Amino acid sequence: MTKPLEGVRVIDFGQFIAAPAAAQLLGDMGADVIKIEPVNGEAARVIGVAGQAMLNAYSRNKRGVALDLKHSRGRRIARELIADADIVIQNLRPGVMESFGLGPRTVRAERPEIVYATVSGFGLHGPSRLRAGLDIAAQAESGIMWVTGEPDREPQKVGFQVVDSTTAYVCAQAVLGAYVRRLRTGQGDEVEVSLLEVAVHLQAPNWGTYLLTGKEPIRTGNGQPALAPAADVMPTRDGALVVSAYSDAHFARLCLLLGRPELAKDERFATNGARVRNRPAMLAELRTEFAAMTTDKAMGLLASNGVVAGRINSYGQAMASPDVEASGIFINVTDAAGQESTTLGSPWHLGSVPELPGSGAPALGQHTAEVLTELGYAPATIHELEQAGIVRTFDVAQSKATPAPQH
Repeated sequence: MTKPLEGVRVIDFGQFIAAPAAAQLLGDMGADVIKIEPVNGEAARVIGVAGQAMLNAYSRNKRGVALDLKHSRGRRIARELIADADIVIQNLRPGVMESFGLGPRTVRAERPEIVYATVSGFGLHGPSRLRAGLDIAAQAESGIMWVTGEPDREPQKVGFQVVDSTTAYVCAQAVLGAYVRRLRTGQGDEVEVSLLEVAVHLQAPNWGTYLLTGKEPIRTGNGQPALAPAADVMPTRDGALVVSAYSDAHFARLCLLLGRPELAKDERFATNGARVRNRPAMLAELRTEFAAMTTDKAMGLLASNGVVAGRINSYGQAMASPDVEASGIFINVTDAAGQESTTLGSPWHLGSVPELPGSGAPALGQHTAEVLTELGYAPATIHELEQAGIVRTFDVAQSKATPAPQH
């Protein structure tokens, strides 16, 4: 069965999360993704477990080429790779690809049919276009941190790189749109995605309210400022769950299930507006009932009766969830040394991709010789390039003989 992007080649100049993750999504759809790194490795390789986790999650099934783009011969190889590619994705520091003569204008002037995607921190047109940008800066400057946390505490970031990860999905979506246009017209496109724009757009409901009313949203902890109960935490005997039942009908059903039907008729709680105004009193009443139940009992009661709820899981509990297990999101892969590990697959299912490839993230330079051979380089030339420090290759046998680092 032919995969959606089988025969499509992607050159991935990305590092950390956003660009590599976008390329990963295309790779899982069947594209041949070639990951280009400096001869000493991309930045994620030198930040310990966190960096290795990024590589494992976002560089599966890619072919790894280690290349010195500061050298003219290294740049020549990069241009040869791009000449045989359909898509380029990069998120290097602003201006770096242009300094190498590999920026979108130069590349697309030579190959107007290519789709070239750039991920930046703050966009390519404003005063911060040359600033380095990471997830946390986008969370701060977009308003995400302003609305996250308890009302009487300092602003909080989201507990993972939410902007980086979402930017990857947005980038892949835009690249696919541009590639469909190429199939229809023969013309490529230039794709621009920024962490800042994605971070703003993630908050569309909040922004919608602000644009309508002019009122700044406020931090409300786990609750929602205009709805109750909504995203409110209910501690149980052995854990906690989150509950949303803010329509009058759903709140009445919740109260009935808890054996407290009179709460729905209490004037303090009879309407959503009243419940919002009297949220502390409402939560005190509801939490008293939930505190007497186990999480399993509470979930069984609510889920079977159409009340939206979710148990608050640790990572271990989430991984053991029958629903997560049934999804197949965790997959086993094998690295260059033949060692098997578990990582994350893509969060979608396609009939044409019944199973994701089982190759893990490439070792530094693992496929350099293979890819250069495909470009027509002789073994002696590849050896010469390596001796000159322009490329780096990988010895599988040596990697198998070297014990894996212990963490």
